[in-house]
Amino acid sequence: MTSLSGKIALVTGASRGAGRGIAIELGKAGATVYVTGRSTRGNATNNWPGTVDDTVAEIEAAGGKAVAVRCDHTIDAETEAVIEQIRDEQGKLDILVNNVWGAHDIGVEPGAFWELPLAIWDKMFTAGVRAQLATNHYAIPLLSENPEALIVHTTFWDEGKYSGQFYYDLAKNALVRMAYGLSEELREEGIAVLAVSPGFMRTELVLKHFGADEENWMEYEDLKQTETPHYIGRAITALAMDPDVMEKSGQVLKAGDLAKEYGFTDIDGRYIPPFTV
Repeated sequence: MTSLSGKIALVTGASRGAGRGIAIELGKAGATVYVTGRSTRGNATNNWPGTVDDTVAEIEAAGGKAVAVRCDHTIDAETEAVIEQIRDEQGKLDILVNNVWGAHDIGVEPGAFWELPLAIWDKMFTAGVRAQLATNHYAIPLLSENPEALIVHTTFWDEGKYSGQFYYDLAKNALVRMAYGLSEELREEGIAVLAVSPGFMRTELVLKHFGADEENWMEYEDLKQTETPHYIGRAITALAMDPDVMEKSGQVLKAGDLAKEYGFTDIDGRYIPPFTV
């Protein structure tokens, strides 16, 4: 495997959570990372912790290069503008990580499908599945100009088991199928397309929910098997550095399995096994 020096990456939905961890790890590996999200310094969505500016600052503090771009990926014109900015400034795109997921705005409500509001569809499919599809739509022409490009969709996958929430399960499986379909369409272009599933991540919002922080999370029984967002970041970085990644195109992979294959750990040195329901 080689470093990502000279590579240009776009990570969507990277103000916090998985996107932030992925962007930081790609930046540490040498890629120039474009970081998109709705939250900017002084104007964070729902007053949640984390902004695109914070993510860029952390990449730069680690010696990497990054560009923050405010983008609402439910607005096609804004998504298209991000790709055009990358084209104008870099002339190419090597790595696209589709991570945007608008369902955080409403949470994953438990309950029977027929008892839940249909509005959940809009957040999970318009601000989640369609937003990722639209980013592909605008990015693929630029990606296809560059040999050996990589597209990754973050999702949830547990060997086809039902996740327990109808809308969430449907949306996450749609992302798995999107990656597979694109892998078939882009195989002759030499573009690898994968879906990657993290485990139970200790994101900013998860810690906020439990009233915990990175200093005391081990005191919470429900958090003892969690991983940081850097774990999936290291998984995707390992894939991006693998010269044979095309052999995996079309697959859905778990961060824990990739840790074992590529020999990385979470930032605290732990190996966390693949997550199961």
